[in-house]
Amino acid sequence: MNFLAKYFDEIELGERFVTRGRTVTETDIVQWCALTGDWYVLHTNAHYAEQTRFGQRIAPGLLVHAIAAGLGVPPDAPAIVANYGTDALRFVAPTFIGDTIRLKGEVIGKTDKRQGKDGVLKLNWNVYNQNDTLVLTSDLQILMSCRGRSN
Repeated sequence: MNFLAKYFDEIELGERFVTRGRTVTETDIVQWCALTGDWYVLHTNAHYAEQTRFGQRIAPGLLVHAIAAGLGVPPDAPAIVANYGTDALRFVAPTFIGDTIRLKGEVIGKTDKRQGKDGVLKLNWNVYNQNDTLVLTSDLQILMSCRGRSN
C-alpha cells in the first residue's frame, strides 16, 4: 500500500512503497514539449540526438519527475494538502523513449507544522527504469493533514 493514502499522523519513518511501471513514449515527450515550450533538440531532433553521447532522444528530466508524481501520488489521497517542494533533485541517468519507469518512495523525515493539524512528510523519491537503473533521485516534501482534519 502506498503510505500517501494515509494521514500524516499515521505514517511512520522508514515506510516504503514501489509503484507500478509506466512506459515513456514519444507522444509523452511531444506533448510535454508542446505544453511547456521546451523544444530542446536532444528531446525533439532524432538526427541531432543520434550524434550525442546518448545516441538517441531522451525524455526531459522534468517530464520524468512529473510522471513519477503521477505514479506515486494517489488520485484520491485524503490527507495531501500540497506539494511542499523538492530538494536535491538529480537526473542521474537518461530516460529513453520506450523505457518503463517506476517510483520507489521512502519516508525519511516528518515535521509537525501545526501540532495535531498537519505536517510535512519528507520522502526519498527515486525513479528506476526497467533495468533497475536509477534515473532520478530527489527528496520530496508533502504537506499533509492529520486524521480528522480536512484539507
